[in-house]
Amino acid sequence: MTELALRPATYEDLLKVPDNLIGELIDGELYVTPRPAIPHMNVISALGADLNIRFQRGSGGPGGWWILVETEAHVEGHGFVPDVAGWRRERLPVLPTTATIDIAPDWVCEVQSPSTARLDRVKKLPMYAEIGVQHVWLIDPLGQTLEVLRLENDRWILAGNYVGDDVVRAEPFEAVEIELAALWIDPPAK
Repeated sequence: MTELALRPATYEDLLKVPDNLIGELIDGELYVTPRPAIPHMNVISALGADLNIRFQRGSGGPGGWWILVETEAHVEGHGFVPDVAGWRRERLPVLPTTATIDIAPDWVCEVQSPSTARLDRVKKLPMYAEIGVQHVWLIDPLGQTLEVLRLENDRWILAGNYVGDDVVRAEPFEAVEIELAALWIDPPAK
């Protein structure tokens, strides 16, 4: 019997993913997921806009960050696309003019959906810890929840758990209040 040897995926494999899908290269494996549904995109749009205004532009907040939506990053052999990501300007003073960023984000937000939750939790969380991302938010638009994780000693610690219409000051953006109800399509369940 002949064994089939699987080769690690490459950046060239990532480039072959059709535009209607999202491809990510994690630990030498290519993961392909469908484009997100509207509740998912609503969270990405609303949160990205809110944080961009306050933390990138400094309007109603302290500034000092770059906040980007669905930006491709290539760090330590991984190619990934967080739903929303942030870089402190002291680590990334100027945004590159290329299609990708090669510096690990300081914060990422992954919006959970049936097609991505397992990948986000099982593959991406360990990869984010490995490359030094300091905070991860996991948002479930259908369950209307926000989990805030902080990296401590190479392990994820639950720094906050919020739901529904909570108004939160969540790491690393605790300088401002964020209204979770603004992220959901349906009003929060009481």
